[in-house]
Amino acid sequence: MPYRPPLVAHEYFVADPPELPVRARGEDGLSVLTRAELVASDGQGVTFKGTTAAEETLVVQVAAAGEGVIRVRLGQDADARTRSARATTMVHPGEYPEAGVVVGEESVVIDAGSLRAEITLSPWHLRFTDASGALLVEQDSGHVDISGRLRTLPFGRSSADGGTVAYHESLAAAPDESFAGFGESFTPLDKRGQRPVMWNYDAFGAESQRAYKNTPFYLSSRGYGVLVDSGMPVEFDVCQSTHSCVQILVPDDLIDYYVMAGPTPADVLRRFDLLTCAPLLPPKWAFGTWISSGFFVDTQERVLARARKIRERGIPCDVLHLDCYWQVKSHWSDMRWDRDNFPDPDGMLAELAEMGFKVSLWMNPYISHKSPDFPEAAQKGYFLKNGDGETYVADSWHGSHPACGIVDFTNPDATEWFQAKLRPLLQQGVAVFKTDFAEGVPQDSIAFNGMTGTELHNVYTLLFNDAVSAVTHEVNGHGLVWARSSFLGGQRHSAQWGGDTYTSYAAMGSTLRGGLSHGLSGVPFWSHDAGGFTGTPTDDLYIRWAQFGALSPLVRFHGTTSREPWEFPEHAEKAVVEALELRYRLMPYLYTAAVTAARTGAPMMRALCVDHPDDPVAWQADLEYLLGPDLLVAPMTAPEGTRQVYLPAGSWIDYWSGETLEGGRYVKVTRPLDRVPLFVRHGALIPTAEPGPAVGDGLFGEITVLGFGADGGSRTTIEDLDGTTTVTATREGDVLRLTAAGPARVGTTEIPAV
Repeated sequence: MPYRPPLVAHEYFVADPPELPVRARGEDGLSVLTRAELVASDGQGVTFKGTTAAEETLVVQVAAAGEGVIRVRLGQDADARTRSARATTMVHPGEYPEAGVVVGEESVVIDAGSLRAEITLSPWHLRFTDASGALLVEQDSGHVDISGRLRTLPFGRSSADGGTVAYHESLAAAPDESFAGFGESFTPLDKRGQRPVMWNYDAFGAESQRAYKNTPFYLSSRGYGVLVDSGMPVEFDVCQSTHSCVQILVPDDLIDYYVMAGPTPADVLRRFDLLTCAPLLPPKWAFGTWISSGFFVDTQERVLARARKIRERGIPCDVLHLDCYWQVKSHWSDMRWDRDNFPDPDGMLAELAEMGFKVSLWMNPYISHKSPDFPEAAQKGYFLKNGDGETYVADSWHGSHPACGIVDFTNPDATEWFQAKLRPLLQQGVAVFKTDFAEGVPQDSIAFNGMTGTELHNVYTLLFNDAVSAVTHEVNGHGLVWARSSFLGGQRHSAQWGGDTYTSYAAMGSTLRGGLSHGLSGVPFWSHDAGGFTGTPTDDLYIRWAQFGALSPLVRFHGTTSREPWEFPEHAEKAVVEALELRYRLMPYLYTAAVTAARTGAPMMRALCVDHPDDPVAWQADLEYLLGPDLLVAPMTAPEGTRQVYLPAGSWIDYWSGETLEGGRYVKVTRPLDRVPLFVRHGALIPTAEPGPAVGDGLFGEITVLGFGADGGSRTTIEDLDGTTTVTATREGDVLRLTAAGPARVGTTEIPAV
């Protein structure tokens, strides 16, 4: 049979990454570090003159960058910078005053407290240990196959056609080692055997390796993390080419990476935040329900009718989201009200505020060539350019809407012009913007500051969200955005959602995996479109996905068709409202988890390995999660209503039945449509409040604490806008007493039957 092209086509887009050249037969162009000579040493680290197998000279720098953090750099000279540094600084290395550097005849040891680097000079070798000397990870010097060809790319660089194409590193991997992170990756949580490329895609869903949010960072089950500082399309070969090593290819002007000690994922994430930035806590009202107009033409009358119906039907909701059609169709996204459909936005916003609603508006950084704002912006040079110096008019909508100019945020005047379009909307009463897209910078475009599209592509989303967050904070006092794309350090842009996923159980499962991976990449405040985005969910899927959303860090209903509960059968609406009422009842617990996540960097919704890092199954069980410290959620991803749930070590109580189950094993769980599999850690104290129509901006009312098997010594905290309250349980005979210290109004205690 003659060869035919694949029946399943590969996707190509104007903003796809350039490919690295394939090395020709043999090892030409490969320059691997073989030995080093000490040049300088100070109290934090050392600088070496490195010699490669190709007899080239490179500069190697190894230094403490904080307690438990060691930085490694390899480049042509000591002052080499990443290409993204012209646009933004993503990593902020610190110092460790107690660091120690011991220089020997043929070795150097750098002590950064809980992490040490041990360097052998000839032949060159670098290994990392904990404070006790136990090996965490070491460089792989390269394996050859039977023909003598290298199977891996060790520490060094590769050239083609006379120029450097990438620096690279290889780190040895243990046979049982698991790896997680890399951003919002929709593939299985353990990335072993995968090959993530750090390139932001308009992913057209949540079921492939294409990701909207990439983070060049990963965690290991052996108690360390690795962060690569580069905005270029860094490629990680995670034990795919060879099972024994993780390879890192960096097509930049140097390789600049950090190893962070654990021993737990939470410890690594804390150090990750110190290197990058702290997560931004969203305002309290953002943890309420967001309900969208959906991706179809909307009007002022429909928005107000929707708001009234939400309140009349008793659906807990804080935010109404207006998607694309608040603007004139084909003018997106010039931030002008469509005055035919929205004749009095001031009056509408005021009426919605009286009903207790915040308003979110959709927007993106592309402006249609049909917009009346396009000629001015193009003439003033506010858009990215093509190679001829003209405005790059890109097919950012893949043919479904007019081509656009892409706002150039490396141009300060363009940024101010763009912010000036948002400021009046915020002053009108808009609370927050949904910052959509930003993955579409073409690799052959040119920015105002001289960066190529390849160099700008990933970090563009940081500049975009920085601009929107800053003007929002200026007017409204908070920096919340609702972003689709992100990159390294994007945890400063709360919140983020999982993109345009399909409406299916499989897509719900991969969306969940993306959220867990993103949480293990430093982003605690994440959401997704409850019900899925593309198409119309079946009634049962809508219910199951709404339950997943209600027990996520943030929850929004949005899709190409309506996700309004009353548009589904009565039993579906009832089940969805019950799920949202459960969320609002648990709001003191959820908000406490949110405040804690912003403080520590550990995600609200987290993979089991965060709390159980020594359990190998916890690195694999990726269709369930801990929500805060004491609730285990296992969304029903099977239409039959039965699934396997892994319970970690300890005792767990079924939230609905009170049955106590011993952990360290899988259990078969069957739930009717109106119940999500939900378990509580034995001994937990869960603060709750009476659910109301909205969370709002105020303090919680009277708190009821649920004691699930609580005994003397059980304790919890309650975070609110006025501070922290600590609740402690003590037992006197058969009486369980709770003592509260702090401003919260702790009223009754309920002891569910266990």
